[in-house]
Amino acid sequence: MATSLSFPRFLRVGPGALDDLGAVLTDLDVRRPLVVTDGFLVSTGAAGRMMDLVAAAGTDGALFSDTVPDPTTESLTAAVEAAVAHDADVVIGFGGGSPMDTAKAVSVLVRGGGRMNDYRAPGPYTGPALPIVAVPTTAGSGSEATQFTVITDSATDEKMLCPGLSFLPVAAVVDPDLTVSMPARLSADTGVDALTHAIEAYVSAKNNPIADALALNAMRTIGRYLLRVYRDGEDREARGAMMVAATQAGMAFSNSSVCLVHGMSRPIGGNFHVAHGLSNAMLLPAVTRFSVSGAEARYAECARQLGAAAAADEDSAAAAQLVTYLEQLCADVEVPTPSSHGIDRAEWDRLIPTMAQQALASGSPNNNPVVPTAEQIEDLYREVF
Repeated sequence: MATSLSFPRFLRVGPGALDDLGAVLTDLDVRRPLVVTDGFLVSTGAAGRMMDLVAAAGTDGALFSDTVPDPTTESLTAAVEAAVAHDADVVIGFGGGSPMDTAKAVSVLVRGGGRMNDYRAPGPYTGPALPIVAVPTTAGSGSEATQFTVITDSATDEKMLCPGLSFLPVAAVVDPDLTVSMPARLSADTGVDALTHAIEAYVSAKNNPIADALALNAMRTIGRYLLRVYRDGEDREARGAMMVAATQAGMAFSNSSVCLVHGMSRPIGGNFHVAHGLSNAMLLPAVTRFSVSGAEARYAECARQLGAAAAADEDSAAAAQLVTYLEQLCADVEVPTPSSHGIDRAEWDRLIPTMAQQALASGSPNNNPVVPTAEQIEDLYREVF
């Protein structure tokens, strides 16, 4: 059976790439961009620089800066209204995962209509949408190169995965200079997020040779540079490497899939408002330990790429070393447990059955090397707390 692969049409990657934004808009032949960002990037002046570049390209831009962390169906209303009022012909997502997810949702809702709930998995949606230009400011989500968005249902607090080619940016501008100001905590969480994307893409039941190559290269890079950016945010070599790795990992899972970590992570984010990268990091070692028996050779290769095992190591030993490596990595970058993060144990326990059902409903666990039951997911939630 043939494998279907999809990537952004244009990629501008490297230090100073943001200066090429005008050329990208010209290539796309768009005239009325809506820049979707957040208040933090307005406060730093980065959004102002973006609007200057938009104006210098001869286009008539508008700014929407009221995105919220973990965007909701309710928070999308004002963004869609801004796009309609501006008669936007392209949406520029500028920021971390939340502005990206908002921009993708807006692009579809403006042209496709309806509610975000209409576009949730299994999908996928391939209908009308405004073109999306993605300009990430964090090295983690890979959203600039994926055909997914995640929006929380305001009524239920469920994080909805919304897939389909219409959510795939037509262009991405990947400039590591935009990440230099990221604090250590965010660098760690987004870095482990990118690593999770790479590992899950590689071990997924939907793996393929193209996604494999991207995932393995991303792992090699992350293994070398993640601790460096955590310890020294001004390390521009490491920043550049992590930015490329995050994009590669995003391309990998967009063309393969994610698995159980992501299936379990979204309910944590939706119910307890934990950032996506952090909730992935909380889960990664335990879920990997649960899953290794289903794809021992592939997990062993992950260990070798990360430098956790030698080429000559037997698969069983290498796979075990991967789990140890991930536990140590999360300790080194001080990933909290749900408990140490301040989540109430009673509320966590109360919601475990609901979170397990939400995880299964997302479809991601079905791609896992070991497909879990609801009871096994519940046990994993108890284990990581």
